[in-house]
Amino acid sequence: MIIRNLALIFLIMVLWMGCASHPPVLPQTPVKGEVNTGFSFALENVIPVIWWRYGINRYTDIGFKLGIPISGTGIDINRILSKRDRRWDVLNLAYSLSPNSSFDFTYYMFKGSKRKEKTNPYNIGWTGFRVMIIPNGSYKNKNSEIDTSVRFGFLFGRRFGYRWGFEAGYFHDFRSGFDAENPDYPHKNPENGWPTQFSKGAGLSTQLFLYLGQTKKKKK
Repeated sequence: MIIRNLALIFLIMVLWMGCASHPPVLPQTPVKGEVNTGFSFALENVIPVIWWRYGINRYTDIGFKLGIPISGTGIDINRILSKRDRRWDVLNLAYSLSPNSSFDFTYYMFKGSKRKEKTNPYNIGWTGFRVMIIPNGSYKNKNSEIDTSVRFGFLFGRRFGYRWGFEAGYFHDFRSGFDAENPDYPHKNPENGWPTQFSKGAGLSTQLFLYLGQTKKKKK
């Protein structure tokens, strides 16, 4: 009974959020030939998403995530732009399949922390900003040819240890504003009441990450 009620609440929250999807975050620098995997639990996806990351070299890695049956599936690539001491900046380009499929362009700023004069490799925080483009959302505007939602916003996250981390952020479409009754960019589909690509909820993201670690030893 408890599990069923929690599942129902989670489903209602997902429908309210607008069903967009975003790439998972592995807060560590890539290693050539190394494969890491994990799960992402998000309000954007009803079912957890499994993901893999493969290190191309020490500056670049690519990721693939698989949703069940398909929502949440996507691909992305990371490129380290700068690295200094315990800080590094990354540019991420991603595409995710969902009811409001999107392209994400994200600039991450990672920072590791120190404890007792030694670096903790798993206590890492990050902030960033993202441009999110939904080129062909779930709602088809009959009064306008513009069905694309373009959003901008900020995010933050932290890895707490070897297994767990989280991220939260919000990305707003300034054309649709905050008025849910906007006739040109409605936040709810007038036919079924579901959130559209212009809704405020479509830009809200929360993710919980379960890191499973390395699955393939790097090539010598």
